[in-house]
Amino acid sequence: MAARRAILTPPSPPAQPGGFDFQRHSFFRQLGAYGFSIGTAEIIGDGKQGLDFLALGLARVRQAVTARVLAGLDGPAGAVAAALMTGERSSISGALMDSMRDSGLAHLLAISGLHIGLMAAILFVGLRGLMALSQPLALHFPIKKWAAAAAIAGAFAYALIAGATVPTQRAFLMVGLVLLAVLVDRKGLSVRLVAWAALVILVFRPESLLGASFQMSFAAVIALIATYEWISERRRARFAQTDRMPPTWARKVGLYLAGVALTTVIAGAATTPFAIYHFNRFADYGLAANLMAVPVTALWVMPWAVAAFVLMPFGLEGLALTPMGWGINVVIAVAETVSSWPGAVTLLPSMPTLALAAIALGGLWMCLWRRRWRLLGLAGIAAGLAAIAVARPPDILIDGRGRLLAVRGADGSVAVSTLRRERFIRKIWLRRFGQDEALAIWPKYGTRPDRRLSCDLQGCIYRAGAASPPWPTAKGRWPKTAGPPTWWFPWFPCAAPVRQPSP
Repeated sequence: MAARRAILTPPSPPAQPGGFDFQRHSFFRQLGAYGFSIGTAEIIGDGKQGLDFLALGLARVRQAVTARVLAGLDGPAGAVAAALMTGERSSISGALMDSMRDSGLAHLLAISGLHIGLMAAILFVGLRGLMALSQPLALHFPIKKWAAAAAIAGAFAYALIAGATVPTQRAFLMVGLVLLAVLVDRKGLSVRLVAWAALVILVFRPESLLGASFQMSFAAVIALIATYEWISERRRARFAQTDRMPPTWARKVGLYLAGVALTTVIAGAATTPFAIYHFNRFADYGLAANLMAVPVTALWVMPWAVAAFVLMPFGLEGLALTPMGWGINVVIAVAETVSSWPGAVTLLPSMPTLALAAIALGGLWMCLWRRRWRLLGLAGIAAGLAAIAVARPPDILIDGRGRLLAVRGADGSVAVSTLRRERFIRKIWLRRFGQDEALAIWPKYGTRPDRRLSCDLQGCIYRAGAASPPWPTAKGRWPKTAGPPTWWFPWFPCAAPVRQPSP
């Protein structure tokens, strides 16, 4: 389709130094401008050629599946079910998204390694169990490899229906390599497979290395594999020395819950530095929420999602969506309850890039080595934490058009020059300062209590680290005093550059 007229603007630059670079993101997506059309769109082609036809066909299938899910399951449960099955989250309300995010369960709504892994595991275990019911089939044919091949196909179809986004592609690649190892009689999970998956992704999408999704997913996977390899080695050594009875069903349940808890702790510890660096948020009760929600999702919700996919061609998806909704309602209740607890979310200021690099390198050192010198990685993590402790946020921020200014008070609070304009940039600034809203007041006339910011009809004067800023003498000259620098913000014109007064 084409429109007669349109308004286009170039991608916006970072809101602040070191922030998310939307121009870089758009460059790698091959987007030169953003905007909207004016008037009615005109159809100029049918789009039935090349890869565009395949992409449009997948989009239609995705929309049809989403519509069937929303028709078969009402309310928030239907919106979450659509997100889990097709990756479409537009039907989820803002309040529910906030609850999921504040409780540490937002990862359940983004189709990634957890969902692709569960889909493949359900298909693999289920098909292998069904084929094992036939004695001739189980004794004379490699049903394990057949189940692995079917699981690869099912996970691939699920990834396509979910939109085949970059995180989904990465998750399928890693799960596919694990199942491919089963086909060739190799070990399914190892750091080598993770390295191969990362190499393939970086060959085709090298820009993803600096993205939050790549960093967090691979950090979690590497940490989990290294931890469970260490645990399995210790368990083999222990069982080689003593004979133990097989665990009862109660011990199996306890071991599963302990595994969920350990997985949550390890994955949370591995991804927390990256989450703080990119999002400035930390869900304090994420462990409690995941202990309740992840087993429900893995053991109840996702198996019914697989059943809904199987029954959908026959128009019987409602038989699976109804019990699936019961489990989703449990997850929603957990998210709303945990997010309502006092102190559910901690906002943290931006982490220096050097600190993140030191923590990441220290963690990699601990995960990749197997001998005692792996503990030297703690030095890198300690260095990163020390860099965070001594980091100093900027005292002044000015947007590119000079329409918004922010200054930091002596107590760490942030004051912004206006609450009516540049809301998006203001929100990003406050998040990078580790605050939800501007707690300090920008004085229209007069001086703030900490004496750092003073305003009059001519403009505003800010002096960092001083309780009493210098003022011009009666002859209009600035006193020759040593101390922290002073900046003058003229009110008019707003776009005038900030200049430091000469003594």
